[in-house]
Amino acid sequence: MLLLTGLGNPESGMQANRHNIGFMAIDRIAQRHGFSPWRKRFRGEIAEGTIEGEKILLLKPMTYMNLSGESVQPAIAFYKIPLDNLIVFHDELDLQPGRIRIKKGGGAAGHNGLRSIDKMMGNQDYWRVRLGIGHPGDKARVAGYVLSNFSKQDQEWLEPFIDAAAQASPLLVAKNWDAYMSKIALLTKE
Repeated sequence: MLLLTGLGNPESGMQANRHNIGFMAIDRIAQRHGFSPWRKRFRGEIAEGTIEGEKILLLKPMTYMNLSGESVQPAIAFYKIPLDNLIVFHDELDLQPGRIRIKKGGGAAGHNGLRSIDKMMGNQDYWRVRLGIGHPGDKARVAGYVLSNFSKQDQEWLEPFIDAAAQASPLLVAKNWDAYMSKIALLTKE
């Protein structure tokens, strides 16, 4: 079983925030691949399904970004999921909008959701799907930027990007990381 976790904030007024791109990706995967309805569990919302015959659990922590680990850790413990089968989707300031990178382990790089997961898990050795949202250019503007909504202009790249991430997810489930990133780039090429 794989646990795919999207990071974000639960308030309805924050759904379109840049910080919630992880939720957006997980929601689109659930929709595209016919997952079960969302239900409350592990201080979050979960949906179950299969992709390419692999059982998948989707999780959206409802703890707010800074406490994401308080939802992820109990789910991992309950299902006895090895860290190598934890894949976390999150916003990434250091990537241009619509770019994706996958890495295993590493520091939180200032991301409070990752920091919370690292703290609760006592380990950083899990997969991260870094979804590029771009940087506002000034470090002092970062908090306001990630907590602001994507603009109308952003929708031109955002919708195809999120859809491509969901469409290519069989490659992600197969842990074919390079093919997954290449497929997204191909699907979003203008």
